[in-house]
Amino acid sequence: MEEKGYLETLKERAKTSRVYKKYQLTGLLIAEILGDDRHKSLYIKMAKEKNQQKLLRLAKEVAERKNVKNRGAYFMRLVQLISKQKNGKKGAKNSNGK
Repeated sequence: MEEKGYLETLKERAKTSRVYKKYQLTGLLIAEILGDDRHKSLYIKMAKEKNQQKLLRLAKEVAERKNVKNRGAYFMRLVQLISKQKNGKKGAKNSNGK
């Protein structure tokens, strides 16, 4: 009898989220804002590696756009373009010898 109660307790505990770091919360918030729970681990990883405030701001901007069908994909594309712009600027400075 005790074993069944213990298993039920474990099932209930598994339903609650355990967030230990700020970047985990940020990633989960981004997934919620974009309505993309399937990729929440990706957003957590991004929040760990990139500027969390900028990612949240970008996710909110994407969510406000009414004509975007796949918010998660659009968000990822914007992040990719921003990263390319940053890398391009650094490369241009280095090629000029500055």
